Amino acid sequence: MQNLMFMSSLRYQALQELNREEKKVSGYGGKKITAMFASNVFNGRTMREYLSDEAYKSLQSSIKSGSKIERRMADQVAAGMKAWAEERGVTHFTHWFQPLTGTTAEKHDSFFTIKSDGTAIELFDGDALIQQEPDASSFPNGGIRATFEARGYTAWDPSSPAFIMEAGSGKTLCIPTIFIAYNGESLDYKAPLLKSIAALDKAAVEVCNYFDKNVTKVTCTLGWEQEYFVVDETLANARPDLVMCGRTLIGHAPAKGQQLEDHYFGSIPERVYAFMQDFEQEAYKLGIPLRTRHNEVAPGQFECAPIFEECNIAVDHNSLLMDIMSKVAKRHKLKALMHEKPFAGVNGSGKHNNWSLATDTGVNLLSPGKTPRTNLMFLTFFVNAIKAVNDHADLLRAAIASANNDHRLGANEAPPAIISVYIGKYLTEVLNEVESRVKEKFSEQDEVILKLDIHKQIPELLMDNTDRNRTSPFAFTGNKFEFRAVGSSANCGSPMTVLNTIMTQSLKEFKRDVDALIEKGEKREIAIMHVLRDYISKSKNILFEGDNYSEAWAEEAKRRGLNNFKTTPEALNAYVSKAGKQVFFDNGIYTERELEARHEIMLEDYVKKVQIEARMIGYLSTNHVLPAAVEYQNVLIKNIQGLKDCGLGKESYKAQLNLVTKMSEHIQNINDNVEAMLEARKKANNTEDLHKRAEMYCHDVKSYFDKIRYHADKLELIVDDKTWPLPKYRELLFLR
Repeated sequence: MQNLMFMSSLRYQALQELNREEKKVSGYGGKKITAMFASNVFNGRTMREYLSDEAYKSLQSSIKSGSKIERRMADQVAAGMKAWAEERGVTHFTHWFQPLTGTTAEKHDSFFTIKSDGTAIELFDGDALIQQEPDASSFPNGGIRATFEARGYTAWDPSSPAFIMEAGSGKTLCIPTIFIAYNGESLDYKAPLLKSIAALDKAAVEVCNYFDKNVTKVTCTLGWEQEYFVVDETLANARPDLVMCGRTLIGHAPAKGQQLEDHYFGSIPERVYAFMQDFEQEAYKLGIPLRTRHNEVAPGQFECAPIFEECNIAVDHNSLLMDIMSKVAKRHKLKALMHEKPFAGVNGSGKHNNWSLATDTGVNLLSPGKTPRTNLMFLTFFVNAIKAVNDHADLLRAAIASANNDHRLGANEAPPAIISVYIGKYLTEVLNEVESRVKEKFSEQDEVILKLDIHKQIPELLMDNTDRNRTSPFAFTGNKFEFRAVGSSANCGSPMTVLNTIMTQSLKEFKRDVDALIEKGEKREIAIMHVLRDYISKSKNILFEGDNYSEAWAEEAKRRGLNNFKTTPEALNAYVSKAGKQVFFDNGIYTERELEARHEIMLEDYVKKVQIEARMIGYLSTNHVLPAAVEYQNVLIKNIQGLKDCGLGKESYKAQLNLVTKMSEHIQNINDNVEAMLEARKKANNTEDLHKRAEMYCHDVKSYFDKIRYHADKLELIVDDKTWPLPKYRELLFLR
């Protein structure tokens, strides 16, 4: 009873604290964004000031070519970087990396050291810049590193500029790095991403040279859209499930949710607005080019998005931003929730990955051009992207699989687990036009028609001339593909690595097929059209223009042979399938050991997250929900007894008795399901096979969550509001 009173008062203390909360006033203070942008970044302009011409040119050459920088030059770069950082009050540096934990990691070292004669000096040399040694066995490694084999390395990534991270009064020089095991196997998101970027660059340049010999580099670009929820920190802290799991495991839907759709693009609440301005300024100082902010559909949900950047830097910036948002939220006594589904019954949060390809001649390869030559180049890359998804849809599904995202996919405007491509009616007509030319050989007249017809149709496709399909997981939106199925808490590196790799494979096959026709005497342009027509015909199964939520589409997709992997354990199998392994091996992205390790890591992550949630829903049920229900039930029983003592008949306490009976049923059901879930957990934990254990947690353990929640939520509607210990949805979603 004493514990219940404490928790119940904790909820009301949180509500009272919310009313007393002094609103933090932020703002830009009259400063232009351009004045602060990248002020804490060691970028090209800063390098010019702090590096010699020799060191600057050497570093830029290394970044452009992807080659290793000389140790002698590394010493000069380190000296310039240290001078720049120290002028800004920096005393420590860290290799900033992205291990397979889903968060970023850093170990701080000071510039301070002592020479052999006892003299204290500040030192930062090329060796410290290029390589450090964190403990590789303490991070997820899938068996690559045992506890007694702890050595691993972080290695500098010169293509992503160093930056200064401010935390309170402290400042740290952060150097973006990859993270690899002692034997060189990757243990992070960045190393495979860089390999996929290099592979795609090579394959895309070779295809571009069919159309323009001046193209020497193709860069994949990424523009992510980050959705998130904001709740009051004191209210969130009174919810153990939000603290430990990032989502609410119980909680009845409020009378008003998102059904009025009045939150979307509405006026931003003042307290959230102050938070937004604050984290935007921190982001701008770190060179993150944020452009957009707005209310999302669900109450308490918001979104921000940047200008497109090179893929590697964009991934770094998104990881960095999530960390910044969490830290800045604390200043405002708010909590930023990145979980894909923190609240049942309203929209979940995604991280739409807008992906495209750009040449060093200034052409967006996924933007329809204004001449026959560039139109055909656009069609080539457009069709190859569709073919890549068609051939490797299961890998794309695996790339966005997680325990968190399983709650989101297929619900409240999130795309379903069936991977398909939406291109809009205009481009569908163009592809049908190309495919309909079924002759073995094109005539001279056909060649002219091809040039003119494509030129005539495609320029009509302005950026907004194709409708958007919010239910599609992979949609063409004018000059880019939008991978909408990525989860809000995910590292963008994983889906981008897969997307880059499968596109590389498609382009390599395209060049092989075109060259084979050219060797047989076919004109280059006609050979390209033959191959495109073949690819269009073979990839039509993946195209879908309608409602991805409908049962009709699920049935149609099944008839087409498209997989519908609704759970993470089954989706992850694509990584270790024969076809999945082959595409990664052929393009030098992963070794077999690395793939097996990642598969194991992701399965372990799934098991642990579901296990934590199972423990938490059991705890909430027995330590919060049931005591509150029993206390209120006792109040009703006492009331019934009092009415009886007054000599009143059964009709006078019929309603109370009915409530007591209903509550007993809910209490018993919760107790029985918690006990059954505990037994299912024990059984799963005693299963040695990791994949089988993941399946058991998915189907056996997790199946009790909804059963327990149903009865807990029913009790929330019955129990006296003053007695209910946990902040309710109406408070979490609407009070801030």
